[in-house]
Amino acid sequence: MVDILPKSGLAGSAAAFFAGICCVLPIGLMLLGLGGSWLAVFGKVAAISPYVAAVSVLLLSAGWLIAVRNNADTRTRLILVVSTALTVTGIFLILKEAAINDYLISLM
Repeated sequence: MVDILPKSGLAGSAAAFFAGICCVLPIGLMLLGLGGSWLAVFGKVAAISPYVAAVSVLLLSAGWLIAVRNNADTRTRLILVVSTALTVTGIFLILKEAAINDYLISLM
């Protein structure tokens, strides 16, 4: 169980990161000329992105708690640091989505 939580925290953090980028990525792809109806898929992901970020924070917190209590090895702590960075980036993208999209639209 101790080894699975950092990995699940990493998976949750990656999910939060991609849930955050889902709102910025379509406009970035349109700037590159890669538009299409497939971009509508991102709308469904954007609707649940705050929930994905919240679950990621919970998993990450549990992973850090167990790692600190059990004096986890360097590899586990490195996974948790990467997970934390992904989660923070994902949450930043979710919170700043409108400003980022406005900037990208201004480049069109």
